[in-house]
Amino acid sequence: MPPPAVARAIVSQGVVGVYRPGEDPGARHKQPRPSGARRGERARLPPPFSLEDQRLRLPESPGLGWPRRARSRCPVGPENSSMSQCAYPEDAAESELPDGCGLLHTSRKYLKLKNFEEEIRAHRDLDGFLDRASIILNETATSLDDVLRAMLLRLVHKPDNTEPDCNVDLLMAVLFTDAGTPMEGKVHLLSDTIQGVTATVTGVQYQQSWLCIICTSKSLLKRHVCISRLVRPQNWGENCCEVRFVILVLAPPKMKSTKTATEVGRTFATMFLDITFRQKLLKTRTEEEFKEALVHQRQLLTVMDQGPNPSLKNYSISSICVQKSHQPLQHKDFFPVGKGIREDFARRFPVYSLDFTDGIIGKNKAVGKFITTTLFLYFACLLPTIAFGSLNDEITYGAIDVQKTIAGQSIGGLLYALFSGQPLVVLLTTAPLALYTHVIRGICDDYELDFNTFYAWTGLWNSFFLALYALFNFSLIMSLFKRSTEEIIALFISMTFVLDAVKGTVKIFQKYYGISHGNHNADHISVLSLLGLGTSLNTSFHTALNTSLLANPPELTSVSSRSAEHPSRETAVLSLLIMLGTLWLSYTLYQFKKSPYLHPYMREILSDCALPISVLTFSLISSYGFREIKMSKFRYNPSESLFKIAEMQSLSLGAIGSAMGLGFLLSMLFFIEQNLVAALANAPENRLVKGTAYHWDLLLVAVINTGLSLFGMPWIHAAYPHSPLHVRALAVVEERVENGHIYETIVNVWETRLTTLGASILVGFSLLLLPVPLQWIPKPVLYGLFLYIALTSIDANQLFERMALLLKDQASYPPTHYIRRVPQRKIHYFTGLQVLQLLLLCAFGMSPLPYMKMIFPLIMMAMIPIRYKLLPRIIEAKYLDAMDAEH
Repeated sequence: MPPPAVARAIVSQGVVGVYRPGEDPGARHKQPRPSGARRGERARLPPPFSLEDQRLRLPESPGLGWPRRARSRCPVGPENSSMSQCAYPEDAAESELPDGCGLLHTSRKYLKLKNFEEEIRAHRDLDGFLDRASIILNETATSLDDVLRAMLLRLVHKPDNTEPDCNVDLLMAVLFTDAGTPMEGKVHLLSDTIQGVTATVTGVQYQQSWLCIICTSKSLLKRHVCISRLVRPQNWGENCCEVRFVILVLAPPKMKSTKTATEVGRTFATMFLDITFRQKLLKTRTEEEFKEALVHQRQLLTVMDQGPNPSLKNYSISSICVQKSHQPLQHKDFFPVGKGIREDFARRFPVYSLDFTDGIIGKNKAVGKFITTTLFLYFACLLPTIAFGSLNDEITYGAIDVQKTIAGQSIGGLLYALFSGQPLVVLLTTAPLALYTHVIRGICDDYELDFNTFYAWTGLWNSFFLALYALFNFSLIMSLFKRSTEEIIALFISMTFVLDAVKGTVKIFQKYYGISHGNHNADHISVLSLLGLGTSLNTSFHTALNTSLLANPPELTSVSSRSAEHPSRETAVLSLLIMLGTLWLSYTLYQFKKSPYLHPYMREILSDCALPISVLTFSLISSYGFREIKMSKFRYNPSESLFKIAEMQSLSLGAIGSAMGLGFLLSMLFFIEQNLVAALANAPENRLVKGTAYHWDLLLVAVINTGLSLFGMPWIHAAYPHSPLHVRALAVVEERVENGHIYETIVNVWETRLTTLGASILVGFSLLLLPVPLQWIPKPVLYGLFLYIALTSIDANQLFERMALLLKDQASYPPTHYIRRVPQRKIHYFTGLQVLQLLLLCAFGMSPLPYMKMIFPLIMMAMIPIRYKLLPRIIEAKYLDAMDAEH
């Protein structure tokens, strides 16, 4: 029978012993009764997963592994006897004789049972042991020293021993903690052990018939396991009163996180938890029978783990959803019409008022975090808005300019902040939207159509299709996108940030570093070709700068300033330094919260304000510190009228039909990006609690873009990585250490509308800052901003982490869920297949042909059958699901 569900393995580490010569040891092991407790009531231990106590140990009697008095005190009872009482360290403080005294610190923590169905190392650990088994069936030694020495000698004298520097005395010294202490030679305390325990209402009961001892030594080259079965039960002190099995695990210190001594010990400790299995081992007569019992126990544990697992509650919502997503969507899921919108509204409306009061009213206030996040969001939205306004001004011949772009961003952001179901999502105009605008401008020029009218009809058809998607619950299709697919797209966006920054810097060097400058027509051609380099996701603002800014047409500066500006190498070198300086300062401040300097509150403020501080600092350095070196400025032409409705009746039916085709392709881009970015913002690791509203938000985006289309303003939709970064800025984060690796975990997120509302208002007020001082922000600062956004957006990208594993030593692998549950070769295969999909996205998304980029949403939809049909033919489905899970 398998062990009970409450059984756990507990690892214990001791450091030093405490004993005063001449004192009666028995008098020091009476546990003081807690205040308020009844007579005879035992003090309870701390709750599970936080067992920590300090104990007194008695000196070793001659010839025995443990104190004689302690042995007489520990009764030899049933296997799961209750924990013996311990003395408190305050008693030792009463000692007046310091000679021979020390301090003992015992640290205990629970280990998860090894999952033989999911964790591949469980089987590999056992297979490695069976191949070179070291089993002692009838050990006659009685003391712990003699038993361990016999086990070490068995390992050393094996015919296939590959440890030339293995020294038994050295290993014996490592196994115990008393070497070099004042009580050396008097008492032995094991350094690191694992024992089985069972939780009860009164505390913890130890399984005393087996003991797993783990040890690491620099003199070892490989891992070794030896199991010894004693002839008679031995009493080796408290919690070890009737030991029959001793498991010794030795390993080098530098090992992969899933191959450490603790992990190997966890494998065998999980097997020995079963009392039926231990009784079976007692009946074996030969090593072959012993091995067969181990193999049979492995099979039982594997079958048990495949059944209903009560520990499923430890997994995240995402991994549970992965299990559900195996069920294909049915036609009934999309009906009745508007069901998803009604559910979203019912879910979010009851907490609508809390979106304005959380963090402002009550005990837990976060006003400072709201202010810093608003400033971050303001700069993160304003700079791409200006860049795309400058680009649209150029490609539409002034029909859509900087003023209209800022006005549309402010109005759309305000409406979304007030009425959206998930206000943490940030709306922006992006590079692919500028691409569609460019295509519309070309069609209007070829067929002599009015641009504003054709643009408005395209936007209206786009909004019409988005409304249909929302009413018929099409957002359910996005559940087919696995985490791996989302991360491919996210990494693609981050790559385009870096690519655009690099290409922008290269263009500056080509213009100013003595290379052929070309004429304005050649620059204009480079504008269009660079537009083709824009990504077809919400790759934000970088492509815009590579077009309108790098071309540097005559409209950028006045005639007098242009005549005074000569190509010089100083401009190119300064641009490179400004870009790298912006990246360095922003990322350094972003990581400053992890440094030991200043007060934690000040560190958090500097980290949250990293983006505005770096932009302002290097804009001032460039504009005032090097004012003699001229830098290009944004294209800016004032609008004649911000709110002028297009003449919708001026188009023919054929032109309206053509606009419908463009609107359909545009709606697919909106649909995928809006839902994908919302899913990344609502990821389970962000711990958002107020619920999602995919259908309602999609309908709201359709309504907002209807108004923007009629007034000739740029379209907007959810932007990556601005939305996840916004969530991160409002998060309360804590660090945890696991096997030497530091992880950041989000405790909670302030789900508020105030930050997006404030940022949108500030963007609107920025109309008063045109053209000065906004034109003082040089292009290299924007390129540094691109690199900063790209760098911060890949922090939690699992695809990037797995690509980095190819360059790491295995001992540095983090103990992630996929490292434990998936073979290393399969992980690298899966990473390679993801890289191929990433290259496919790059081939279309970065194509110089605008019409190839227009069908890019279809390529993203094609990744669904690739994940469900093609990849399972190469890698087992269980491994794919494991790598797509969160934990």
